[in-house]
Amino acid sequence: MKNFTSAEEAIKQVKSGDSVMIGGFLAGGNPGLLVQALTDSAANELTIISTDSGTTEMSRYNLSRSGKIKKIYASYIGANPETGRLYMSGEAEVELVPQGTLAERIRAGGAGLGGFLTPTGVGTIVEEGKQKMTIEGKDYLLEMPLRANVALIKANIADKAGNLYIKGSSKNFNTVMATAADHVIVEAGTVVEIGEINPEQITVPGIFVDTIVEVNN
Repeated sequence: MKNFTSAEEAIKQVKSGDSVMIGGFLAGGNPGLLVQALTDSAANELTIISTDSGTTEMSRYNLSRSGKIKKIYASYIGANPETGRLYMSGEAEVELVPQGTLAERIRAGGAGLGGFLTPTGVGTIVEEGKQKMTIEGKDYLLEMPLRANVALIKANIADKAGNLYIKGSSKNFNTVMATAADHVIVEAGTVVEIGEINPEQITVPGIFVDTIVEVNN
């Protein structure tokens, strides 16, 4: 049986200085309740790893305005003017990462790999400060894995063993982030008994999940 609690209690797992992965892409698969709880928490000096920083209608915007962020890894920040302001002002470090590269860096972190080679970003500002290797006449960048202290992810259904069903494109970064954090907190739309999720529909096995927050409760 997994730990079931409120968003406010669950988010106490995040401490100042922690790195936090946030699943979803814009509103798709966004753990908005957990993000707002993080914004309202005492934790600061955070490193946020997320494919985007949301829009002005989302709780991620409130997080960007909170002054709690030290660094952001993201692929898309254009819909959140506050993230752009942090980037331009230098109030927070913003590392823009090609989306596929970001996904693979997280996957590598979850798989225990030491890094991977990709041609994406060669000849652009993406390659600055990175090791470049030539293999059979083609240039590649060595990209390093990403892990986090805590991951906040969203699932449509969770069972009491922590097995998750995530529908369609909402899987996005939620699935890979579940493998790459020391502690995984799930915002679940519905919680069911063990066995009620068809094993063939389990998106994330419960072994990766630590805490579940049921939205309906």
